[in-house]
Amino acid sequence: MAKTVTTFPLPGAAAALLREAGALAGPGGWQGELGDADALVTILTERVDAALLERAPRLRVVANAVAGSEHVDLAACRARGIVVTNTPDVLTDATADLAWALILAAVRRLPQAERDLRAGGFHGWGFWDYLGGDLGGKTLGIFGMGRIGRAVARRAVGFGMRVVYHSRTRLTEDEERALGAEPVSFAGLLARSDVLSLHAPLTEETRHVIGVEALARMRPGSFLVNTARGALVDEAALVEALRGGPLAGAGLDVYEREPALAPGLLDLPNAVLLPHVGSATRETREAMAMLAARNAHAVLLGRPPLTPVAR
Repeated sequence: MAKTVTTFPLPGAAAALLREAGALAGPGGWQGELGDADALVTILTERVDAALLERAPRLRVVANAVAGSEHVDLAACRARGIVVTNTPDVLTDATADLAWALILAAVRRLPQAERDLRAGGFHGWGFWDYLGGDLGGKTLGIFGMGRIGRAVARRAVGFGMRVVYHSRTRLTEDEERALGAEPVSFAGLLARSDVLSLHAPLTEETRHVIGVEALARMRPGSFLVNTARGALVDEAALVEALRGGPLAGAGLDVYEREPALAPGLLDLPNAVLLPHVGSATRETREAMAMLAARNAHAVLLGRPPLTPVAR
């Protein structure tokens, strides 16, 4: 009988599906259950490396309930014939909505205004108080035009923003026309974006892509938003760019060394900081868990996975 180990609590429907294929163990004490596990359902906080795989000699599938897979040693899995899956698309809209929440919060200085109100600092309407910026007529830059990047671009239409983008793969002309998105070089993206939103995967090429040099080339008074992966940004350099320019503000949901933040970041009033909640809606998290369960269930029954990670 097949056995699935989960590293996090599954919703009832996902757990029931996996029990159809055999036993289900975890999340409590899940590491001790790996010896006879056929499937592992996990999330990005757990490192699936060669050492873990050595303790799971029967493992056939690692089903991630997240969109990324950088926490998984894909080469080690490939060498052992282990299928790796993820959950693309089901978190697209939730993350795109969150990116826009950060854009609005940063540009309109909403957290600063709320903090003052809660601290008793609201003494009535003031003509020049809490001035933020407008979005209409400004340029939204998108780094990484995958599913989430395209969803963010679609939402820009309602705010009257121009869209430019830089991506590993260019969209078709029809897609660009539908989104009103103009492809530009990376240098052009930095120079033209009033708001730059990051939606690229973390690779060796994209690690610290927003560093000292890139930040220095951004528009004075611009904003940076990151809902993708924290290590796309050199946080130490970001702190300096927020202190002395050129950035007017930033909105972050992900961090380079989670849960730790770069020194000084918490002290900056122009940084809107969230605790990695991009996909944190009940509907989205349940869909992520269910897709991971369906992937594991399919492999255990000898069927192709629904959403395998490209090798």
